[in-house]
Amino acid sequence: MSIVTDAQNGKITEEMKTVATIEGLEPEFIRRGIAAGRIVIPLTPYRDVKHCGIGKGLTTKVNASIGTSSDISDVDMEIKKAIVAEEAGADTLMELSTGGDFLDIRKKVNDAVSLSVGCVPLYQAFIEAARKYGSIVDMKEDELFKATEDQAKLGTNFMAIHTGINRITVERLKIQGRYGGLCSRGGAFMTSWMLHNEKENPLYSEFDYLLEIMKEHEVTLSTGNGMRAGAVHDATDRAQIQELIMNAELADKAHKEGVQVIVEGPGHVPIDEIETNVKLMKSMSEDKPFYMLGPLVTDIAPGYDHIVTAIGASMSSAAGADFLCYVTPAEHLALPNIEDVRTGVMCSRIAAHIGDMIKLGKRDQDLAMARARSKLDWNAMYDIAIDPEHAKEIRNSRAPEDDDACTMCGDFCALKIVNKNYNLAK
Repeated sequence: MSIVTDAQNGKITEEMKTVATIEGLEPEFIRRGIAAGRIVIPLTPYRDVKHCGIGKGLTTKVNASIGTSSDISDVDMEIKKAIVAEEAGADTLMELSTGGDFLDIRKKVNDAVSLSVGCVPLYQAFIEAARKYGSIVDMKEDELFKATEDQAKLGTNFMAIHTGINRITVERLKIQGRYGGLCSRGGAFMTSWMLHNEKENPLYSEFDYLLEIMKEHEVTLSTGNGMRAGAVHDATDRAQIQELIMNAELADKAHKEGVQVIVEGPGHVPIDEIETNVKLMKSMSEDKPFYMLGPLVTDIAPGYDHIVTAIGASMSSAAGADFLCYVTPAEHLALPNIEDVRTGVMCSRIAAHIGDMIKLGKRDQDLAMARARSKLDWNAMYDIAIDPEHAKEIRNSRAPEDDDACTMCGDFCALKIVNKNYNLAK
């Protein structure tokens, strides 16, 4: 029995009750959402985690990604980054290591946090093939499924799996070309393997076998976005849409088999195409939870891509995206450090809140801040702020002579003047 089957049979589980309490909703709302495939709660039978609901009618969730690289493989650093991501308020974590001992790293990260953790098992399969045989194109198909099962047994809650890359998708990509190349590591691995071996993607051709693994270990399937644009000029092209068509069909099949499913979305999208992408994804997938990777709305701001992403992510959330993958200041430049991770989480949390102000009409927190500011109640402002400690740090670093005001306006604070002379409160 899976949580999908329970929901379809009318059973409200403890996980549903927990998520309902967190969201301020009735458990029946959560049950109906899971039964229909509109909501997921990533689970695992192998470890206890904070239950997180993702999907239609729920607050927008934020994922933080960490992981070693072939250049920097410091496991202790990745554990610290995982802990910082959780402390900063990330709802989930993806462990995406491409260097070192994959299973050992993932186990240590899983043990260090209480968040639902995701992964991309394809990375392990292809990189271990390169180590063993000398090239990624020599990977054996069984090794791909073994890596998936091994990582599931570690307590991985959700997996990004590149199911929608098939021969048709690759042909679309070859015919049209790309200005910005192929930015998905999983997409690059799989398309290279397919073209060299003249074979279909095993994750597509053996999808039923993949579902058996997902269902046995109660892993949520996140249909990977291997054809996502890595440049705004490639956004919403035929290869991306072809992959979406395949992923939407496979997501329906997975849900019918009792497997929870998330559908992943594009990475670099100009502002005027964001709403179109979200609505297209939601329509084609029958409102399944939509995981937006970014999006970055311009390509010219390396070092500030966390801000670029916050702009796109807030618009995505407002349009109906359910789940945001953060981007750090190090994007396109280097492996993120601890402060990059913290900054990335905060920026995406702000974006998620901005989106929820529109999508869910959640503006109570902003109203409370307005009232606290009008009263110059600094302690209340800190309590309401998304990052109280950072706000305190800035104010205290340039402390005013008058505790009521700040050093921006000092004696000529507009609120202080108004409060002294008349009452505007409502």
